[in-house]
Amino acid sequence: MKNKNKFFIILSIIGSGLITANAGNDAGGITTYSVVGARYGYSMLWGILVIAIGLAIIQEMNARMAVVTGKGLSDLIRERFGVKWAFFAMFVLLIANLGVCIGNFAGIAASLELFHISKYISIPILTGLIWFILTKGDYSKSEKIFLFLTVTFLGYVVTAFLAKPDWGHVITSIVRPQAKFDKGYFLMFIGMAGTTITPYMQFYLQSSIVDKGISIKEYKYEKAYVYIGTIWAILTAIFITICTAETLFKAGINIDSAQDAASALGPLAGNYSLLLFAVGLFGASFLACCVIPLSTAYAICEAFGFQSGLDNKIKEAPVFFGLSLFMIVISAVIVLIPNISLINIILVTQQLAGVLSPVVLIFMIILINDDEVMGKYVNSSMQNFIAKSTVILIIVLTALAIGANFI
Repeated sequence: MKNKNKFFIILSIIGSGLITANAGNDAGGITTYSVVGARYGYSMLWGILVIAIGLAIIQEMNARMAVVTGKGLSDLIRERFGVKWAFFAMFVLLIANLGVCIGNFAGIAASLELFHISKYISIPILTGLIWFILTKGDYSKSEKIFLFLTVTFLGYVVTAFLAKPDWGHVITSIVRPQAKFDKGYFLMFIGMAGTTITPYMQFYLQSSIVDKGISIKEYKYEKAYVYIGTIWAILTAIFITICTAETLFKAGINIDSAQDAASALGPLAGNYSLLLFAVGLFGASFLACCVIPLSTAYAICEAFGFQSGLDNKIKEAPVFFGLSLFMIVISAVIVLIPNISLINIILVTQQLAGVLSPVVLIFMIILINDDEVMGKYVNSSMQNFIAKSTVILIIVLTALAIGANFI
């Protein structure tokens, strides 16, 4: 009976870490990794591993704060720094999340255009479906749908194996840096860092764990699945890179988007590769379009004391559902503008999220090291070193990227 209870505990908490990490591999992420593989082959795989370490530590910090305090990140920011700083943090989050949400609606449209489905058909239908998922059930039911969407990422795994890479060379490239010191390589690395660690991931993970009421005794399971989710997300990024490195890079075919990658894979690796790649892009974009509005609504409602949570009815939490609807509708409307470039939307919004990400991470580092907030569960010296190094890396890379535009 004891083992059975443990099994159900594990099932109840597995979702948060896995969903959050995979939601980070959204349309912008897939585009970035696709272009990385097509332009630079395996020479940037080592960078994915470096970024993975920072992502794992940051996600664990989120989970630990949620379990120890029983509060979401925005709630803690308001209590620790005051209303003005909370308003600033929420404004940053709203801008970043709206941009990324628009980019992922563009990802939905781009993926289905590969199957000759017009965005004027797909976007209205799927906008309604997203709203239905968020309002016609409870958190547990919605999370099951989100978990199912993570299965679509398997398409990249299968596609990578269909490309028949030299796995020995792949592993060597991951553990042995092969950096190319040119401007294009440098800027692509910046984009890869920005797309892997995004602001909305931190708020969503912490709020979803709080929503489930996970105790300190159960934390060891949540911690394990945060790490498992991170490993799965990073492996997905590696497999996406392999798909394009083994085919497009070797064939000398340059691309600018995940949609280009999927189209080019057909003749080189077979139509099944095109299908699997496109399905992965759709699943990733759709998952992010569900999670990002939720992340935004959770954070803002927590910060200012509004009722929140999918277990509520619309009339019980009007601000929570109103914010979610606002994010969904605005994103859909912008993507439906005639002649707008879907790929430019994805790339610009991803850069914006990367610029704003350090703001959220700095708040997190201060909170996680506050004895009054965390008690004995503050960061270790090693955790602080990795977390602070990640923030400094993103800030420096962002500054250099901005400076590179003037060179």
